Amino acid sequence: MHLQRIDWIIVVASLAVTFIPAIVLARRAGKNITEFFAAGRQAPWWLIGLSLVATTFSTDTPNLVTNLVRDGGVSQNWVWWAFLLTGMATVFFYARLWRRSGVLTDLEFYELRYAGKAASFVRGFRALYLGLFFNCWIIASVNLALVKIAGILFGWPRWETLAICVAVPMVFAATAGLWGVMVTDMIQFCITMTSAFAAAYFAIHAPGVGGVHGLIAHFSGQKASMLAILPNFGDWRNALAVFVIPIAVLWWSVWYPGAEPGGGSYVAQRMLAARSESDALFGTFAFQAMHYALRPWPWIVVALASTIVYPDLHAIGARFPTLSPSLIGNDIAYPAMLVFLPAGFAGFMVAGIFAAYRSTIETHLNWGTSYLVHDFYQRFIRPQSSQRELVFAGRLVTVLLMGLGVLFTLALDNARNAFNLLLSIGAGTGLIYLLRWFWWRINAWSEVSAMIASFAMALAFFVAARTGHEVDATTSLLVTIAVTTVVWIVVTFCTRPVNDTALAAFYKKVRPAGPGWAAVRRRCGLPPSSDSLPSALLGWVLGVAAIYGALFATGAFIYGRMLQGFWCAGVAALAMGGLFVIGRRLWHPSAGPAPQEG
Repeated sequence: MHLQRIDWIIVVASLAVTFIPAIVLARRAGKNITEFFAAGRQAPWWLIGLSLVATTFSTDTPNLVTNLVRDGGVSQNWVWWAFLLTGMATVFFYARLWRRSGVLTDLEFYELRYAGKAASFVRGFRALYLGLFFNCWIIASVNLALVKIAGILFGWPRWETLAICVAVPMVFAATAGLWGVMVTDMIQFCITMTSAFAAAYFAIHAPGVGGVHGLIAHFSGQKASMLAILPNFGDWRNALAVFVIPIAVLWWSVWYPGAEPGGGSYVAQRMLAARSESDALFGTFAFQAMHYALRPWPWIVVALASTIVYPDLHAIGARFPTLSPSLIGNDIAYPAMLVFLPAGFAGFMVAGIFAAYRSTIETHLNWGTSYLVHDFYQRFIRPQSSQRELVFAGRLVTVLLMGLGVLFTLALDNARNAFNLLLSIGAGTGLIYLLRWFWWRINAWSEVSAMIASFAMALAFFVAARTGHEVDATTSLLVTIAVTTVVWIVVTFCTRPVNDTALAAFYKKVRPAGPGWAAVRRRCGLPPSSDSLPSALLGWVLGVAAIYGALFATGAFIYGRMLQGFWCAGVAALAMGGLFVIGRRLWHPSAGPAPQEG
């Protein structure tokens, strides 16, 4: 791609605009770690929603979607569409509980929910496990996508891309804190979504595609399955892998940043930064709506068009002969389609790609640093640290995390492989994160054993694959989930429960509903929760129906199936109407306790 002067003006202007929040908010972020890591707990719902959807719109996300579509059609996206079930559960069951907890990070939760050395151990263990290793692996996967895109568009080698691009998000995250990250996310989301729609428009007008009608006509006859939103259940093995198992098992059993059962990582960070319970709930709902109903189809359209322009990997390699063979895969078909953008739009797309990269990296740097500084350094090494010292440590750790992420980038070569590995590392742990709020019997050792078992199984399958004994992703996930679940359940009943003093303190503060705390309420003389699990369950069902209805309606309209589109849109409208009818209890929860400073 050859950028004209107008393109470079657009790129520079967009970068300059996004640096305004860093300049304005740097002093505020430096006041204390509550400002640096939790935006002073004053974030409104709309900023939370936009920030989360911008964070999950990374440079590797359209590459992953393109990889999935080229591998097996639109229905392959159920491997991540299924996580809407998780997201809506977070909205209606957990958002209020997180805000009530008043913790600074979701890892601080462990010493609120559990007690003693076990609680301290799991907090420190998870701070290093997630904040360092897991977080650096995700940063590396995002870096990898940027490397591939730069290789396609500009012919840059891996190290040159990393050297040029990593400095900006690193400096920004270290300077502006969470306020700066969220405000910039809002700006960057507008840039990235506009560029995504532009990419889709010019992709369908690329040579040989023939517009929307030409695109749809190309997938007729035997190729019609490529357009199907649901998989072909005649091919049971494929349907099991991409639809049945994700819908039946993965959404509640697998921990993955942005789609954690019960909320966690940067999703929990945003809920903890909310100014009220209502803002936490509204913000996470807005995130789910934009994440699943708004963003996928522009990427899918580009992916489908790419199968016409570049029918195989050889065609991509022939079009970009200077690209390293190790980087050629189905995932780079998305950036390969961007060469058809005209002047002006090309600059906007480059700005959008870099904005998407920055929004994800900056969040992961701030999130990972919060674990390492607040949950490890302050908790275990320097408990008496001043706020100034902690902010300085946060900025230093941000730089170190980025450096490690760059080194991890060298170990990856494929976006889908990275996605599958990350799913495997968290497989089997999700059920704990759902139940620990509503069942008193779970303890800290339940979580430690689950993390160790899941990581050990994922590592074993990874090593097996590297030594020529690869096991397919579906089998490895199911085996890991089964083994991990058995391990943590056995450990739970073989170890002592949390003492009643800690359990009663947790219940009084968070007030979880349901029968799982009945025994504690009886023993400690506690009143029932004012929350309603049936209302939350109804909200969850209606929320899922509304978002899936909107997702399917959009696809049907693009395909020209108007009647089907109107039916799906009707389902979405009825579900949203139902949410408004029952909404007073759901959307306006009672105020929780006053937030505590971290």
